[in-house]
Amino acid sequence: MMGAMATFSATKISQATVEHPRDLVWDVLTDPEAVARLTPMVASITATEDRWRWQLTRIPVLGKSFELAFTETMTYDPRTRITFRHTPVGTERAGTDGRYDLADAADGASTDLRIELKVTVDLPFPGLARPAIQTTMQGVLAAMGAGFARSIEKELVTRAARRP
Repeated sequence: MMGAMATFSATKISQATVEHPRDLVWDVLTDPEAVARLTPMVASITATEDRWRWQLTRIPVLGKSFELAFTETMTYDPRTRITFRHTPVGTERAGTDGRYDLADAADGASTDLRIELKVTVDLPFPGLARPAIQTTMQGVLAAMGAGFARSIEKELVTRAARRP
């Protein structure tokens, strides 16, 4: 029998100038297969219309590991904003809410990218574990973000080379 569940959350905001045109960055961020491949700890993303179902790999938290999946509704403001909102299908113990904002950088050839997300997870730990779990969550988000930044840069270089 599982112990009582408590809700934990972590927020991350990242900003960077990506040395690629906005339409190319947009193409990658709206491609669920690419986002899954480029994001550490994501096993897959299955997209059905405006819903993306994320399946994560096993995530270690305080000596236990959890396999989490969640469903996001995606809203697109072409080439400027992607908003995602957790819209659970059935019982989901995790979810995210946030957005990507894209704008042309001052040089006109690069993209200013801002990513804001809040992750919320229900885990079978007491509320007293909150500081340790939220520290772990921030570490996982930082690792995922750093890995994604490295991977998207490689993906953008590859896609740019294929363009006419």
